[in-house]
Amino acid sequence: MPSILTAPPAIEPVTLAEAKTHLRVGQADDDEFIGTLIVAARRQIEAQTGLALVSQGWSYFRDAWPECGSVELPLAPLIAVTAVTVYGDDDTSAEIDPAHYYVDRASRPPRLVLRGSRVWPVPGRAGNGIEVALTAGFGTAASAVPEDLRLGLKQLIAHWFENRGTGREPDLPLTVSTVIARYREMRL
Repeated sequence: MPSILTAPPAIEPVTLAEAKTHLRVGQADDDEFIGTLIVAARRQIEAQTGLALVSQGWSYFRDAWPECGSVELPLAPLIAVTAVTVYGDDDTSAEIDPAHYYVDRASRPPRLVLRGSRVWPVPGRAGNGIEVALTAGFGTAASAVPEDLRLGLKQLIAHWFENRGTGREPDLPLTVSTVIARYREMRL
């Protein structure tokens, strides 16, 4: 099921100044490169953990509703579900009343759950007939991101900075893997 970023983070969890301090870089020669590493490291940590680090908007699409009535959402921590929309075969949209479902933020992954004996409206469009607009992240400030994840970001930035142009595989260093391990979602 595809997810599309609709509102990228307004900030990064680690500032350029913090990254440069961690790298012990005083000059501005590599600022653009370090800025690129910050974004890439955030995306890598997010991909490895299934977390959105700072507040960002996403649209999650489904072809059909799961039979169990509960829709698992792809990102945590969930800040809000802003809309649930079903598309007709003529691409007309109908927003589902939030009273029809509740948002379970405590589960990982977070999910939408039908209330009582209600049923989800059947989408008319066979592909991506359901759209869930959501906001995920620890918050809008870098300080909202857990400090150990920020440390993992700095370690990954340092690893990539020190090993640029070496032709080595871009594996996560063991130190980064260890720091983020407790945030990874385990599935059986």
